[in-house]
Amino acid sequence: MLSRVAESIFWLNRCIERADNVARIVDVSSHLALDGVGGASTWAALVATTGDDAWFAERYGEPTRERVLRFLAIDRAYANSIVSCLAMARENARTIRDHLSSEAWEHVNRTCREVHEAPEERVLDAPHVFFGAVRRAAATFVGVAYVTQTHDEGWHFGRLGRLMERADKTSRILDVASYLLPKGLEDPEMLDEAPWAALLRSASALEMYRQRHGLIAPRLVVEQLVCERRFPRSMRYCLTKANRSLHAITASPLGSAGTKAERALGELASELEFVTSREVVSRGLHEYIDGFQTSLNAAGDAVFETFFALDPGAPPPPSTPRGHDQ
Repeated sequence: MLSRVAESIFWLNRCIERADNVARIVDVSSHLALDGVGGASTWAALVATTGDDAWFAERYGEPTRERVLRFLAIDRAYANSIVSCLAMARENARTIRDHLSSEAWEHVNRTCREVHEAPEERVLDAPHVFFGAVRRAAATFVGVAYVTQTHDEGWHFGRLGRLMERADKTSRILDVASYLLPKGLEDPEMLDEAPWAALLRSASALEMYRQRHGLIAPRLVVEQLVCERRFPRSMRYCLTKANRSLHAITASPLGSAGTKAERALGELASELEFVTSREVVSRGLHEYIDGFQTSLNAAGDAVFETFFALDPGAPPPPSTPRGHDQ
């Protein structure tokens, strides 16, 4: 497979997943604000978890509900807004149409058009409707690709990008909690279940959590979203499957570390195999997530250098979406 084709498939999937997860993160923050958690700091915390707070401050000033919604949903100048992510997804899909099923291409094209044509007032006045539509569109794309694409090298590049992005954004959903709900972690008597339920709901994890754990406890929420090996949005699950796709691409046995990408992603996946929720909480939730995101960014750079860089060792170009460190 040509490097440019593999990279476009990787970023097509990663950009759609990013749009989905930005919608999830904003949605949980909106729920927390409605529940009276954090007050005005809810929106500041949301901007902080993107890593682009300096960019936001320069363009928007103080974070308010309307400014943050505009920033993350419809700001075409911001590379990680929902509208920008879907535009980038469509552009990647356009360049590799002959590698996609007609159903997958049509869905990406239609979704991008509908999001771009959504009236600004509707997005700001009824954000839950807009975010819900984005989430459903992203889930539909995954399903369409799964049932209409051959599960070959290209499909594994897509799954690799999607799951690396999902692991990153699950960690950022938890980071919102580290900013706004520290008392629930430190003192169970201070626990308010509603915000933690909103957090789980944003990751589509509430029902699965209830089935396994019953009553909400912050450490067990961390267990569900970081350590659970069978839940498809947990950080452990995402990187385990991403690592399998990476080895399917290189045709090397699991556990081998022949390429820089295999070493970087394999080490991080291995760490998540053995970390416990007690360890995460004792280290400090924000501190653990910060370290995880640094390692995941390094793994993303290693994937670029291994498969996509024409000059091995060269950094990704500035125009390439790379998480939240632009």
